Amino acid sequence: MKLNKSLLGWISYDFANSSFTTVIVTVVYSVYFKKVVVGQEEYGTSLWGIAISISMLIVAISSPVLGAIADYSHSKKKFLFIYCYSAVVFTGLLYFVRSGHILSGMLFFIIANIGFEGGNVFYNAFLPEIAKEKDIGKVSGLGWGIGYLGGLLSLLLVYPFAESKTILVFPIIALFYGIFAIPTFVFVSEKKLIGKYATNYIKQGYNRIKSTFQHLNKFKELGKFLIAFFIYNDGIKTVIVFSAIYGAKTFDMNVNQLIIYFVLAQTSSFIGAIVFGYTMDKIGAKNTISLTLLIWLAVVIWAFFCPNIKQFYGIGLLAGLAMGSSQSSSRSMLSLLTPKNKQAEFFGFYAFTGKASAILGPFIYGQIAFFSGNQRFAILSIAFFFILGLTVLQFVNETEGRELARCVGRNA
Repeated sequence: MKLNKSLLGWISYDFANSSFTTVIVTVVYSVYFKKVVVGQEEYGTSLWGIAISISMLIVAISSPVLGAIADYSHSKKKFLFIYCYSAVVFTGLLYFVRSGHILSGMLFFIIANIGFEGGNVFYNAFLPEIAKEKDIGKVSGLGWGIGYLGGLLSLLLVYPFAESKTILVFPIIALFYGIFAIPTFVFVSEKKLIGKYATNYIKQGYNRIKSTFQHLNKFKELGKFLIAFFIYNDGIKTVIVFSAIYGAKTFDMNVNQLIIYFVLAQTSSFIGAIVFGYTMDKIGAKNTISLTLLIWLAVVIWAFFCPNIKQFYGIGLLAGLAMGSSQSSSRSMLSLLTPKNKQAEFFGFYAFTGKASAILGPFIYGQIAFFSGNQRFAILSIAFFFILGLTVLQFVNETEGRELARCVGRNA
């Protein structure tokens, strides 16, 4: 694997946007929204789940068509720029959200999260363009690993402000995200559109999606993987968006304690993404994902029975190891099962699957926590997603799916 400007520019986006998912979604704003903006903990947990679900629903509906349009018009970088800096702007606007500002607090976050999640559709679709097939696992793992270093650095940057000057955290993260994303747009190149086509790109996008649905049975292994991903990703996303809330409620952890917790988790995530990236190239994506899902199941069960903060820190280390590896391996497997000429389109389906799945889990978690008043019962519900997702994954024939993707890509 040779590191060049294009690859380093691509990786820099993982470094940049991890600050958003780590600090805003997971650690600081989730707790700030529940405790300060809403002021009623379980009601705040329920509204947080609803905000996550709404943003995921919007991305799920739009990403397949936009992915197809980006493929046809060769405009992945343009779409990525728009989504990226929408997230940056509305993350900065969270500075103005105060106690009782529930509507604006939800609206600004929803738009910022749409920017973050939607941008990943086009960012991920660059993977097969900047990496050789034999290096996809290593490159994807390196991207996730560097991303977790970005999350770790962003946590350290906001640590002095998190407890007493929380609102300063949000513009700091907006600047971090916006500045470190710049190399992506400078150094990552995209294939140019040859010739001029007088066409309606939106119509073309819908036509290609329709065609993909009609011929999806041709990519049976990809379809089975997307079903498995739909299920187990729901569990992963739910853990990410509620882990800080779970720690704050169950163990009365303050923001600084939560930051320390996630510093440990980010460190192990970096290790997991790198190590399992190389592991995937040795044992395959399916086996690697299966292993990480077993780790996730252990995390959820341990969290349910966890009696104190000390053990909860241990859960953070284990969860981090599973998080980096499962997400990186899933991205790699999708790329390996997809023909090269349909990468953005199928990454749109991947985003649709991931975002659509993440609608249900956070909503269920929030409602269980609200009606039962017990976060432990809510966390235990996540185990179902990991068990079922792992089961469905075993029916995927990775070798057959990769060979079909290569054949279709060559003949396109």
